[in-house]
Amino acid sequence: MNNLLKNIKQTKDFIEEKINIEPKIGLILGSGLGTLANEIENPVKIKYEDIPNFPISTVEGHEGQLVIGKLEGKLVIAMQGRFHYYEGYSMNEITFPVRIMKALGVETIIVTNACGGMNKELYPGALMIINDHINFMGDNPLIGKNFEELGPRFPDMSHAYDKDLINITKKVGEDLNIELKSGIYAAISGPYYFSRAELKMLRAIGGDTIGMSTV
Repeated sequence: MNNLLKNIKQTKDFIEEKINIEPKIGLILGSGLGTLANEIENPVKIKYEDIPNFPISTVEGHEGQLVIGKLEGKLVIAMQGRFHYYEGYSMNEITFPVRIMKALGVETIIVTNACGGMNKELYPGALMIINDHINFMGDNPLIGKNFEELGPRFPDMSHAYDKDLINITKKVGEDLNIELKSGIYAAISGPYYFSRAELKMLRAIGGDTIGMSTV
């Protein structure tokens, strides 16, 4: 943890040497959604294994690279494949790429995932906007020494999901005639799927979907 600031600078400098833009939007592309990165124009692709201090994605179907360029007129940096607690990485390692995005100039982050639905209104392939979450992962990346330059000691999670972005997403869904649900994402460590009793518990306390990432 004491080397965190040093590692952030080293990784940031490495990536900046390979790009000539300052990305403003970060995308974390979950299972089955990595192909969006293929639409990025003039992409710079950097394999995770080549980036100093970066973990390596071990999940099948995750490409394992950063893709940096322009998407729909916006400067973006996309993670084509992410890291999970169940892979054996620490919370600090899992969240390290998000810290790098911030260091590179990212102001907005969009996180996607494929997950399990518990709400009966959901169906396979349904799209749900996360408007809140329940953290059942049993760990937290902010435990330990706090660096004021990276953020406050006690961040307020009651407004973790930006209402303006949610409203934009809903408007786009209406315009494109795409049905969008919204609800609460329950995060567990995995890698096993929850038991029936555990699922009933999460549903009873307000969870609409369940997954092993994102939060």
